[in-house]
Amino acid sequence: MPYLPLFLFVLVYGYATLAWSLPPAAGIAYLLASVICFAAYASDKAAARRGERRTPERSLLLLGLACGWPGAVLAQQWLRHKTRKQPFRRLFLASVVVNVAAFLWLAHWLSS
Repeated sequence: MPYLPLFLFVLVYGYATLAWSLPPAAGIAYLLASVICFAAYASDKAAARRGERRTPERSLLLLGLACGWPGAVLAQQWLRHKTRKQPFRRLFLASVVVNVAAFLWLAHWLSS
């Protein structure tokens, strides 16, 4: 179930690519943002373990909103980070929904 948003986004991305001739730059943007977001989650997890200053949750959420949420989903599952705190999880889910809606709108708008 935790990987369901990724699976659904792959389907949405595939549809947008076929239906609206989505440029490859969109996929590259998601890939780069996801790598950066994953690294931010990993850094925050390491800081938490060492008892050092943490990355603000707002920063993690904004990175996810800026197309990095697929990397955040992977980091949450693989690193077991930010998986229990429900207020964060709700905000994260909302940011994913907003990002995907914006992606669909923009992809459709660009194809018009």
